[in-house]
Amino acid sequence: MGALQVYKVVHRYQAWRLISCIWLHAGVFHVLANILSLLFIGIRLEQEFGFVRIGLLYVLSGFGGSLLSALFIQSGISVGASGALFGLLGSMLSELITNWTIYANKLAALITLIVIIVLNLAVGVLPHVDNFAHIGGFVSGFLLGFVFLIRPQFRWISQKYASSGHRVTSVTKHKTYQYALWIISLVLLLLGFILGLIMLLQGVDLNDHCSWCHYLSCVPFSHWSCNSQRGVCEMTQTKTQMNMTCQSNGRSSIFQLPDSNPSQVQVQDWCRQHCS
Repeated sequence: MGALQVYKVVHRYQAWRLISCIWLHAGVFHVLANILSLLFIGIRLEQEFGFVRIGLLYVLSGFGGSLLSALFIQSGISVGASGALFGLLGSMLSELITNWTIYANKLAALITLIVIIVLNLAVGVLPHVDNFAHIGGFVSGFLLGFVFLIRPQFRWISQKYASSGHRVTSVTKHKTYQYALWIISLVLLLLGFILGLIMLLQGVDLNDHCSWCHYLSCVPFSHWSCNSQRGVCEMTQTKTQMNMTCQSNGRSSIFQLPDSNPSQVQVQDWCRQHCS
C-alpha cells in the first residue's frame, strides 16, 4: 500500500515508497502519537517560518529517514512519520545554533532540546521501532535547519526600519558563520542523499560494512529479542518446491518454485516476507 519495502524499491523500481511511507501508520495509537508530536513541534515552527519552508523540511527529513532505514533494515516493512518529526526536532537544534545571538536563555534552551532529542532517540532501541528512520530524519532536519531557518541579524532589521533621519552603519543581513553553515549543510545534505540513493539502488546493505550499527535500532535485553528485526530462514529445496522456516518466529511454509533454480534475490524476498 506504499509502505517502505526495500525489495520493491530496489528490484521493482518503486522508489516513491521512500516518500509514501511517511503518511502511513501501523495503527490508531501510532498515528495519534505522531499527531500529538506534530502539534507540539510543528505548529510553533510553521508560525515562525511559514508553511512552505517547514513543509519542505518535513518532507525532505522524512525522505532522509526512509533512505537510512532502507540502507540498514532490509527485511520487513516500515511506515510512519517519525523520521519527518525527528527532522523537525533536528531543525530546532540547528535553528538555535545558527541564530544563537538573538536568543536570551541560550544554554537553557540548548540543554532542554538536547535532553528531549536524546530521550526520543533512546526509545528507538526498543524492538519494532525503526530508529534508523529517526536518526536519518534527525540528521536531515539538522542540516536543513541551517538552510531553511536562518534569520537576519537584529542590527540589520533595526537598520531596515530606522527612520531616514538617522545615520546607521551598514550591516549585512546575515553573519559570516551563517553563510558558512548554509553552504556546508547544503553540500553535505546533497552528497548524503545522492550517495544514499546510489547505494540503495545498487542493493547495498550497510550492515555488511558496520557490524555494530544494528544496535542503534534495537538493543537485545532479557525481556525482548531483536531477532525479529532481521529475516533469517532455514531452507530445504526439491525440484518443484522449497520448505522455508523463519528462525525468528518459527513460521514454516512451502513455496512452489517457478523454476528449479530461483535467484538469491527471490529467496531473500520470500524469507523477508515470511519473517515479517
